[in-house]
Amino acid sequence: MADRRRINGPGGVTIPPVYEADESSITSRTRPPNGVRAQYLRTGVTASASGSAYLEIESQDASGSKGMKLTCTVHGPRSLPRSAPFSPHMVLSTHVKYAPFATRQRRGYLRDASERDLSSHLEAALRGALIADRWPKSGVDVIVTIIEGDQARQVAVEQGSEEWDMMNVLSGCITVAAAALADAGIDCVDTVSGGVAALVPGQDDNDPVLVLDPVPSEHKEILAACCVAYLPARTRSQTYG
Repeated sequence: MADRRRINGPGGVTIPPVYEADESSITSRTRPPNGVRAQYLRTGVTASASGSAYLEIESQDASGSKGMKLTCTVHGPRSLPRSAPFSPHMVLSTHVKYAPFATRQRRGYLRDASERDLSSHLEAALRGALIADRWPKSGVDVIVTIIEGDQARQVAVEQGSEEWDMMNVLSGCITVAAAALADAGIDCVDTVSGGVAALVPGQDDNDPVLVLDPVPSEHKEILAACCVAYLPARTRSQTYG
């Protein structure tokens, strides 16, 4: 006798369809060398947090995907626990994590080495912009969640240039975290903006060309790349490469 307390699934076993790869994907860059992809940025998306922001970056994939999506929440400033040592400055804590469904390969719930590396670089980029002296004996938590990874990341994995694609992720984390800090009302010397520059081979094997906002699927090879955290008002930058 069937158990009426449970919702029984269908009797026949079904297999989800597997579609072939799209052969009409973009193979060359159509943007100018100094052209960047369109971005959508919005603050105040999480009411329970002190500050929050959402960032969506346009995808250059022909499959019609929406590109990379990131969300950031800021909690604090709040008093440090009594067990913590005294600090005359605000203690900054950053946490970057991929959602389990963000990429084609399911991510684990525990952070891996790449996510911890992104967190440390994000902390270094934000620390130079914060006015930490105004918040002694307090701490702030910056949590960035990558909701959806760019479809071009799979191309980067196949080309063996996954480390270059991680710089695009880091630049997005810097931009969305800076917007969330501004939404939280935390004093900063300026709003940090993240970007990526790369050196790629020229057409017909000519001299290398410097391009902004590179996408691995648009270039056959990336010779060198760097991620830049820029303070526009102070014309200061910090480079990761």
